[in-house]
Order: sequence, then structure tokens, then C-alpha cells
Amino acid sequence: MNAARRSGWVYVVRRLLQALLVIWAAFTITFVILYLVPGDPARLIAGGDGGVEASPAQIAQINKEYGFDQPIYVQYVRALGGAITGNLGMSYQMKQPVTTLLGQELGSTFALAMFALAIAIVVGVMLGSITVYTRSRWLAKLLDSLPPIGASLPTFWVGLMLMQLFSFGLHLFPSAGDAGFASLVLPGVTMAAPGAASIAQVLAKSLRSSYAEPYVEIAKAKGAGRFRVFAAHAARNALLPSVTVMGMIVANLFAYSTVSETIFSRNGLGLALEKAVQTKDIPVVEGAVLVVAGVYVLASLVVDLVYPLVDPRLRASSSPVLRRRAQKAVAA
Repeated sequence: MNAARRSGWVYVVRRLLQALLVIWAAFTITFVILYLVPGDPARLIAGGDGGVEASPAQIAQINKEYGFDQPIYVQYVRALGGAITGNLGMSYQMKQPVTTLLGQELGSTFALAMFALAIAIVVGVMLGSITVYTRSRWLAKLLDSLPPIGASLPTFWVGLMLMQLFSFGLHLFPSAGDAGFASLVLPGVTMAAPGAASIAQVLAKSLRSSYAEPYVEIAKAKGAGRFRVFAAHAARNALLPSVTVMGMIVANLFAYSTVSETIFSRNGLGLALEKAVQTKDIPVVEGAVLVVAGVYVLASLVVDLVYPLVDPRLRASSSPVLRRRAQKAVAA
């Protein structure tokens, strides 16, 4: 086995181990936090915190049935073993398998997240590009001030303002529900706002750095037009850090879907997670966290695959390790 192929296998194994470590850490931290959160899951299952008084015998029976009477490390090992084998257990409140429950909710959240991602990419790329490309100083300053504002606004506040204006004021979009494309617009824009701001900020900064590179001056000296210099030289190299940001945004959209789905009363993974946390439905919370961690890991892997397609310098490198180093150098 030659050195390039060996380094490629080392890279793949290392990335897989890193992915497994991230998922394991997310599962373990979630388990510990849920264990430390106040509240007796046995009483919640019995309805004791909802106004129904549960007898000690009922509590003891539930503790025995669900294993709450076992030491914490026994509960953890059992839960981890189930997650490894694909058995996430039964929901304490819904009384159905967690995989079935999350599967029913994942489709709605996936559609919302992909719609929000499309908005974030289009708006972020356009805003960042126009900010640098325009010759109008006042327009550049105006557009340059928008991303920091968008990134600093609380997501729930953005959602409430959009609902007030476009649902209650102009009656253009529904304020709640998940029926049809119209119901995607307001929660999608709400989730896309911080992502679009991040893409615009990173892209604008990268474009300005690209314009200062010697290859841009060489292209101008060869007679390339302003738009060609921008699109074929500056923008292509400036996209690399933005691709990394897009990968992180994908995971954030799934993680932050809780806020948007709660505000707009949409069924989905985020709303199911929010309800599960309130009722200390541990299997559902752990399952939802595993899904989000899996999306994060998958997005990172996709970013690694897209990098060589964007930059031919990375595609020309025969070693994935060298490609990884080149990515870090370009992003820096």
C-alpha cells in the first residue's frame, strides 16, 4: 500500500472515530443533564405532576418497570447499549417506540430546515456579494451593517415580529400549523435569518481578502473584466470559508427548530424535543439529540467532500490529509 493510499485510510478512520466521539459525547452529556434536572420521571409518567396523586405503590412499580431504581451507571449502560443497537426505547408519555415517534416528526422538521437553508444561502450569498461588488459606498455600508444586526436578533423575537406583520397585519401567511407551502414561509425565514447573516459576514470578509491577493491583480492585468474578476477569481476562492459555515448552519437549523416550531405551532422534531424536556421523557430527548448530532457529523463530512469541488487546489492534492491541511489554511 503506497503512502497516499495509507494516509487516505488513516484520514477516513480518524474522521469516523471523531464522528463516533461527537455522537457519544452528545448522548452522554444529555443523559447526565437529564439525570441532574429536578423532577421525578416516575411521577411524571404516573401523572403526579399534572394534578393526579400517585400512590407510593404506583411509583415503586414504575421505578421497577423502567429501571429507575437501578444505579445511574446501570441506567446509562443500558441506554447506551440500546442506542448502539438502534433501540432507543419507549417514550414515557406517548407509549410508543422513540424511533417511530421521531420518524413521524423528522419529515416536517427536515422540510422546514432545508427550506430555511435555501433561504439562508441565497440571501447570505447575495448580500455578501453585493456588499463587496457595489461601487456605492453608502449602499456598501448599509448592507455591511445588516448581517451583525441579523445575527444579534433573538430568533423568537424575529418569529413574533414576522407573525405580527405578515399573519395578523397583512394576512399573507398562516400564523400556525404545517399545512402546505405557505405555512413554511414564516418559520423558514425565522430560522434562516441568523444563518444568512453568518454567511453574508464570512463571504464579505473573504471577498475582501481575495481582492487583495496577487492572482486578482494578475487577472486584471490580463484584461479580465470587473465581473469576471469577481465571479471567476475572487468569489470562487472566497466561497471556501462560506461552505464551512453552511455545514454548521445545517446542524444549527435542526438544533434551533425548537424555537420556530414552538412559536408557529408546527409539529416536528423541535416541538417533540421541547415537550419531552418538559416531561423529562428521557428516551425521546436522547433520541432527538442523537439525530441532531448525526446531522452535525454528516454535514461536516459533506463539507469535506464539497471542498475539493470548489477549489481545484484541493482536488489536485492526492492525500486527504494534505487536503485537510489546505482547507484549514484557506479558511484561516
